[in-house]
Amino acid sequence: MKHIKKLIAMLLALSLVFSLAACGSQPQQSEPVEEGFEPYTFVDDLGHEIEITEELTAIVPSGQLAQVMLLGIAPDLMVGLGGKLSDNMAEYIPDYDRLSQLTYFGTVLGAADLDVEALASTNAQLVIDMGYTKTGYEEELATTQELTGITCVFIEAELDNYGEAIRKLGQLLGREEKAEEMALWCEEVYDRALDIMEQVGDNKVNGIYALGDGGLNVIAESQSQAEVINLVFNNLAVIENASGKGSGNPVNMEQIALWNPDFVIFGAGSIYDTVAEDAAWSQISAIANGKYVESPESPHNWTVAPPACQRYLALLWLPSILYPEYCDYDLQEEVTEYYELFYGVTLTDEQYAALTANAFFK
Repeated sequence: MKHIKKLIAMLLALSLVFSLAACGSQPQQSEPVEEGFEPYTFVDDLGHEIEITEELTAIVPSGQLAQVMLLGIAPDLMVGLGGKLSDNMAEYIPDYDRLSQLTYFGTVLGAADLDVEALASTNAQLVIDMGYTKTGYEEELATTQELTGITCVFIEAELDNYGEAIRKLGQLLGREEKAEEMALWCEEVYDRALDIMEQVGDNKVNGIYALGDGGLNVIAESQSQAEVINLVFNNLAVIENASGKGSGNPVNMEQIALWNPDFVIFGAGSIYDTVAEDAAWSQISAIANGKYVESPESPHNWTVAPPACQRYLALLWLPSILYPEYCDYDLQEEVTEYYELFYGVTLTDEQYAALTANAFFK
């Protein structure tokens, strides 16, 4: 029912800007096919046949997950933002100055922060949504498209199929060569992680991912954001009716003591720096034995959110610290390759050291 109420609110809000939306959509219907452009039909993962009748020059992401992908494959085509760009991203995104000034409209699906008027004002040709298929999403996409005049496209992207998702995105945007490089990188990293974890077998470490000021929010085992950590260690945070939010689920210190994890990942801005001096946390096995780290964050969190392709970095990093005997790759080399391929920036030794300053056991 929540998403139905949101759709009604969107309809009321957009009555003020309907004429703008109509103007934005009409040229796409009436303009002749440009010379030298070969029209094509793209079938998205909801089965919609989308006719591309002109060169794509203006696209927007539906939110943070899709935005991570577009920053990697087609930042030059972006005309709006589904997620704000923070200052800590500047050194890792070459076109940051332009991109950070684009219209911010918020998350298109499943959130309350969408500014429909701002989205319509971008005059984008496509809204690109990527991620998990969820109940109500198709209806919301259809409503967004109807109200703004902007065609909406959905590409399913989950941890085990990012290679295929990237190829589809490349096909849609005419960036097949770049997409193939990115897809192959993801598939190689994912397959190697599966092989490592098969060798680890039943000897997986017991751990949690803690965030928030005092580390008293955890990423629950049932959350989509937990895919990577569930794969790499036994996620002890089994919580009934868990929230799906990236901010995690609140717990108390007593619960953490009952779990008594052997390994803890702290989110950025949490209690990592002072946890060893905290009377309660210092009794936890992971802290007492120095088996805790902080997830690298820039320009996106490596481990949990958004649940996009940057999480493959954690599939390199976490096995290398938890099960080094099975990892024969150079972590810095692999991370540097990702930043070059997905962000277009070559990491210096100093940048790598800063990114991973708290990513290893002390």
